[in-house]
Amino acid sequence: MAKKDAPPRWDRKMQQRLARGEAAALGELYDRFASLVHGLAHRVLGDERAADGITREVFAHLWEHPDAYDPRQGPLRTWVATLTHRLAVQRLHATETAALAETGHGSAEAREELERRVRHASVAARADYIVQAMPAPLRAALELAYFQRRDYRQTAADLGVTEDEARRRLRLGLQLLSTAHDTAAPGAPPGYGGAA
Repeated sequence: MAKKDAPPRWDRKMQQRLARGEAAALGELYDRFASLVHGLAHRVLGDERAADGITREVFAHLWEHPDAYDPRQGPLRTWVATLTHRLAVQRLHATETAALAETGHGSAEAREELERRVRHASVAARADYIVQAMPAPLRAALELAYFQRRDYRQTAADLGVTEDEARRRLRLGLQLLSTAHDTAAPGAPPGYGGAA
């Protein structure tokens, strides 16, 4: 299984291999990031077929525009997630706007509802990405507290750590997760400034 956090050196080499047109590099990228891309797209769009389309579009973009990624700006994983998010939000906007126009419900209320749904999908996708990208100890503590409804004492016992450490992990995990809402306006990328 590939490591989730690719080292910057790997990112640079992958970008260089793509720029040289190495098809094997695209295959490696697909193996590493396809589930991330599909999951984020599905979270935004709520549609399996649309998520499949975004996944194809993201990897086609990576193949056709390898120089769009700049390793100095951040990890390739983050750039791929940002590109996915941007394309999925654009698709959601286009689909919903077309549906509103088709039904003749282009009122201000309908547009506000569309914007609300896009913001909600963006926040949810960003939260998913943050949870996937956070260190395993923080993610494990949050999963125990949220999904299994454990308090910090139970979480500490389940993880085999001190109560102070469990509280610290939960606090840090929640702080990271809270950033999902702060920056997820429509079209805002999930934490990277240069997805072109």
